[in-house]
Amino acid sequence: MPMTILGIGTAVPRHQISQAESAAMAQRISASTPERGALLARIQRRSGVNVRHSVLLESAAHGDGIEGRLPFYGDRSPSTGERIRRFETHAAPLALEVARRALADAGLGPERITHLVTVSCTGFQAPGFDLALMGQLPLNPDVERTHVGFMGCHGSLNGLRVARAFVEADPSACVLLCSVELCSLHMHYGWDPEKVVANSLFADGAGALVAGAAAADASPLQVLGSGSTLIPDSSDLMSWTIADHGFEMTLSSRVPDTIAAHLRPWLERWLSARGQSVASIGSWALHPGGPRILTAVAAAAELNPSQVEPSAAVLRQFGNMSSATILFILERLRRTAAPRPWVALAFGPGLSVEASLLG
Repeated sequence: MPMTILGIGTAVPRHQISQAESAAMAQRISASTPERGALLARIQRRSGVNVRHSVLLESAAHGDGIEGRLPFYGDRSPSTGERIRRFETHAAPLALEVARRALADAGLGPERITHLVTVSCTGFQAPGFDLALMGQLPLNPDVERTHVGFMGCHGSLNGLRVARAFVEADPSACVLLCSVELCSLHMHYGWDPEKVVANSLFADGAGALVAGAAAADASPLQVLGSGSTLIPDSSDLMSWTIADHGFEMTLSSRVPDTIAAHLRPWLERWLSARGQSVASIGSWALHPGGPRILTAVAAAAELNPSQVEPSAAVLRQFGNMSSATILFILERLRRTAAPRPWVALAFGPGLSVEASLLG
């Protein structure tokens, strides 16, 4: 029996930053000249992001301007150790919040969970937030745990494939998948065009889903297949590496054109093997790596603006929350009863493409 998504939950940190505040922060940590400051402001306006949330933000009462609201980023760039300590503080509460929401949406208690799959590429700790879920939901100590780490923006689709394997191997399995991404811990100081673009896009968020073999209702949302491919000769276009002052993103301006040139042939082959075509897909959950990536995917798949809008709306309202973002889009499609089948697509270092077919 195909795996059924029984419940979904999402959450973001309490405090948010506007595009104007984001531009002011970017100028403070990355622009050394007025010319660069003006360019940063244009990059922020073109990012497609209106609002982002961060675990690092203080309320407005803590001081005037972005300096008072975001004291973590002062005159010096925090070390990787300082950034990871913030991950250790903030990841578990967000994980617990979204896990409880997903379980409530599924109408299940935590005692039903047999497998836990956690996803993150923005922090490392052991024990990690999976142990917080085990102890505080609480889950049975015999629950089998799997962590999908450092795979980038498509990590939740990797996690979904793992969950599907568990459920299809054992129809009694019930899987909790939980993604937590605190991208704001890794803001880059200094002038590097690729990194200042990344600074303008990424944000914090978490998502979770509960899945099993049993149908949730008369029209169950099932995961019907998954796919993965590497785009040749593209390994230098996107990277996510650990440095002395946080994790560093390299995002080449060639990424959108490379996706546009290679996506359609693979997508057609993958869908055809599952009895579908690009034209037969009712709705799309496209990871919004940025507005140019959305435009490139839309061009490759010949999608109209309404088909891209659920992904663009999540980008506007929350920013790029790395692997958690796709769960926000799936929740939106499910809430609006979007036409099926759905295809979820995300991209990561490689360049790699990950896909899921849902119906």
